[in-house]
Amino acid sequence: MTTRRDFTATALLGSTALAQPGRPHVIDAHSHLPFRLTPEVVDADRMMLDAAARLGIDQLCVSILSPERPVSLEGFRKGNRALAKVTNEFPGKFLGYCFVNPGYGARALEEIRHYVESEGFIGIKIYNDYLVTDPVMAPILELAGKLRVPVLQHAGHTSWLPSPQPNISDAGHIAEAARRFPETMLICAHLCGGGDWEWSIKALRDAPTAFIDTSGSVADEGTVEMAVGVLGAGRVLFGTDLSMTASVGRLRGAQIGDADRRKVLGENMAHILSRRRA
Repeated sequence: MTTRRDFTATALLGSTALAQPGRPHVIDAHSHLPFRLTPEVVDADRMMLDAAARLGIDQLCVSILSPERPVSLEGFRKGNRALAKVTNEFPGKFLGYCFVNPGYGARALEEIRHYVESEGFIGIKIYNDYLVTDPVMAPILELAGKLRVPVLQHAGHTSWLPSPQPNISDAGHIAEAARRFPETMLICAHLCGGGDWEWSIKALRDAPTAFIDTSGSVADEGTVEMAVGVLGAGRVLFGTDLSMTASVGRLRGAQIGDADRRKVLGENMAHILSRRRA
């Protein structure tokens, strides 16, 4: 039996983490590429692919976020243009989320339609400009349901910490949005990104169309096991949010069955992606 602590100490010294014969197809459901001012491929993109290959990650679902808050119309347009360039340069390796600020209304919806329908993006990324339950989000959630693509919602339950993000959604907000829009697939971001992950898992119990990704740098024991036990393996997605080795180690060390591990590592996200093609 390999614990996450053992894995962290030894797994990357002489071999790759998941790159083993007969291993499952691995999809990182939550990652990012760096913002750039012009639509071009940069060295960091190639470095990301190299790191993923070493860790046995086959595909990365990524967005490019503008550093400004709240994000401007031109800010998210620049990021999406750049990401389209990257996904075209590395087809099948980088899968794009269209990032928008919902406050731009019809222009945000036009952005989503263009990149999903014309550029092959696989989903929508929302940050913390608005709560997911805010009325301004309703058209985006409705459109996601019609397009059959997931919404990856930045989230965290940090009520016990001073919050620099007054509009951050938590799993309770996401569960409420999922009940309001049952045709829409919602992904609650970074289970292991900080905050009360036990509360987050429990808050999603009664929202069957909401998923949770395992990304983040928090190394608490039992996160994956509780998520699988409470929500079922079919609602848990492997993600890194750039904490790549920690996220791989978390899945390597999780005390879950092989069938459940395959679901989390890639089968669940592959099923979500297949809905767009159905």
